[in-house]
Amino acid sequence: MIGYSFRIRDLNRKGNKQNIGVQLGKHCIQNNVPVSLVMETLGVSKQTVYNWFAGVHKPAIAHELKIKLHFLQ
Repeated sequence: MIGYSFRIRDLNRKGNKQNIGVQLGKHCIQNNVPVSLVMETLGVSKQTVYNWFAGVHKPAIAHELKIKLHFLQ
């Protein structure tokens, strides 16, 4: 595993599965996709990525399109 904490994995499991950020988190955790790759690809901070993974915030429409294009095909 890449280094996702138990806390992030637990928050992701509890998150709303309809939220694309939670879907992204599930994909990254299951496929060992590093947060740094998500950060660089989408141009956001580590905290933003973790907030999406946990379902705390939902990605903006522009980010949703990039997420679908690069990670959730």
